[in-house]
Amino acid sequence: MQARHQRGFTLIEVLVALVAMALLAVMSWRAIDGMSRVQQQTEARADDVLTLQIGLAQWAADLDAVVDLPNISTLDWNGRVLRLARRSTASVTDGVLVVGWTRRVINGQGTWLRWQSPQTFTRGDFNEAWLKADTWSQNPGVDELAREVAVVPLDDWQVFYYRENAWTNPQSSAVRTAPVAGQPIPLPAGQALPDGIRLVLTLPANQAINGTLTRDWVRPNLGRPQ
Repeated sequence: MQARHQRGFTLIEVLVALVAMALLAVMSWRAIDGMSRVQQQTEARADDVLTLQIGLAQWAADLDAVVDLPNISTLDWNGRVLRLARRSTASVTDGVLVVGWTRRVINGQGTWLRWQSPQTFTRGDFNEAWLKADTWSQNPGVDELAREVAVVPLDDWQVFYYRENAWTNPQSSAVRTAPVAGQPIPLPAGQALPDGIRLVLTLPANQAINGTLTRDWVRPNLGRPQ
């Protein structure tokens, strides 16, 4: 019988195989890395959308809970901050809360912010909280900052009131008397809350939802006797 001649791989064949396996490993790593990046971006965008939805839900909840107080405005937009007086949802015996919404630049980024006062039970406490909401929107102190919540990045925002079948600038749509030192604005007898409020947000380009977003709110008791 003839002896069988066993031939192994040459060095060049081994090197070619190693290069091929290295290329496959690199391609696999890039595919996995790409999938990981896409997943991270998807999760970040989902978080952005959820945060915006929560902010808009809170905006609507605040407006739904606005209370009427005798002879003073419980909802006011001065071009800088929207202030409102709302009832607490914890108990009917709780006091009135003053809530403020504004936009302020924080660390170079415009941000939509919400502020809420402690419960107020007297006219004096309410007036003080109403004034603090305006101060907070311009030059907040430590106490005011502790009660604010950053909602979403925001380039700009506008507010319109719906009265007498038309959307108008809130600063010109209501009949007002002169305010006193930032206190709630006195209203003529019978002056009601607007029938609706239009919120127009300009969201930054780097957000999951960007550009102009419009949200309309309708007064819950519209059409029912006041």
